[in-house]
Amino acid sequence: MDLGADERAELAALRSRVANLQDTQGAGRSVPGGRRHRLRSFCSALLIVLGCVLVPPAALAVWTSATIGDTDRYLATVAPLAANPDVRAAVTNRVTDAVVEHLDIGTLLQQVAPGDRPRLEFALGALSGPLTSGLKDLVRDVVQRFVASDAFETVWTEVNRTSHATMNKALTGSGGGAVQLTGGTVTIDMAPVVEQVKQRLVDRGLTVAGSIPAVHTDFTVLESDDIGRARTGFRVLQIMGGWLPLAAVLPAAAGVLLAGRRRRALIGAALGFAAAAVVLGIGLTVFRAVYLDALPSSVSPAAARAVYEALIRFLRSTVRMVLVLGVVVALGSWICGPGRWAVRARSMWTSGIGAARDVTGLRTGPVGDGVHRLKTWLNWGVVAAAAVALLLWNRPTGMVVWWLALAVVGVLAVIEFLDDRNDRNDRNGSKDQDDAVPPVPASG
Repeated sequence: MDLGADERAELAALRSRVANLQDTQGAGRSVPGGRRHRLRSFCSALLIVLGCVLVPPAALAVWTSATIGDTDRYLATVAPLAANPDVRAAVTNRVTDAVVEHLDIGTLLQQVAPGDRPRLEFALGALSGPLTSGLKDLVRDVVQRFVASDAFETVWTEVNRTSHATMNKALTGSGGGAVQLTGGTVTIDMAPVVEQVKQRLVDRGLTVAGSIPAVHTDFTVLESDDIGRARTGFRVLQIMGGWLPLAAVLPAAAGVLLAGRRRRALIGAALGFAAAAVVLGIGLTVFRAVYLDALPSSVSPAAARAVYEALIRFLRSTVRMVLVLGVVVALGSWICGPGRWAVRARSMWTSGIGAARDVTGLRTGPVGDGVHRLKTWLNWGVVAAAAVALLLWNRPTGMVVWWLALAVVGVLAVIEFLDDRNDRNDRNGSKDQDDAVPPVPASG
């Protein structure tokens, strides 16, 4: 008898329910077996929970190793800050104050001939305030023009390149460079910017700027009273960055394989990973608020926020990627299961594609037969190819996972379209229809 798509789906669901009922009755007749089943379920749940708990530290370890521990990636992370308006404003204020501090009225008057100096000092005595203000405006204008130029981006990159070693010093206790570690504060020495500004002031006619000694002014990157205590944790994360993600995935995978109902366990593990990623994302937002509230008044909150967001950009991308991946895996596992709504969804899928094939009038012939025989292998091959592509992708994002999932759905639709069951049955007539819908494993 030729069964329709809905009838075959209902038959598969009925087989699964009967198998589950038989397993339950069998477990009830054997008390030792029931105890072993409960112990097995407990160990499976414990392993899955362990994997979920390790997701946040695994993401932090990867971020530590890839962003903070690698100079090139660190530069790629902080380089865009040179064009950030808040960072530019903070650098302008700091450099302007440092230069003006070494340009007072007395120094300017020393350039006047000795015979005219007393008379000029008396004439400008009441104007020292406005003169100082005008001088500061001149310096600020020069600094702003330099910070807005391409030359500043070059200097910013070079300063951060030489300072990266001392950024590690702040968190590992070793290294040196333009970054200074004072107490719990990490600052970048902006002396190269001051030197560029001095030369531009001389070019503008303020020759006295050439006599300014080397000025070291700091731009705060990180400030925390607990930075010394954080060194140990940072170093541990840096060392474990290569294998801690495996330490999160392997226990969860073992828990899924150990579970009596593996499909449900896989759904739970995937949603657990997604939930752990959400917790990490919330933690990053909360820590940002705490960090900004603890900054001294001398630090620009807007610039500090821009630096913080730039440094954790890759970490936030990882959070979104794990969240999307967890939801996609859970949804895919559910749709393949024996549940009532999952069966209906699959029935709608096959019916819709079958209707589209009928509208086109396509008859795949031997190709359709071959696709039908190899359909299971083809479907799993598509999923495996997507998994390999994700593993080999350099810094995958949530959008990468989303588009890979859509690509998998598209290829599976093509396979279903080519599997022309009706055409094959018309030619073979008496071919058994049960082989088209293999029983769903009871463990699912």
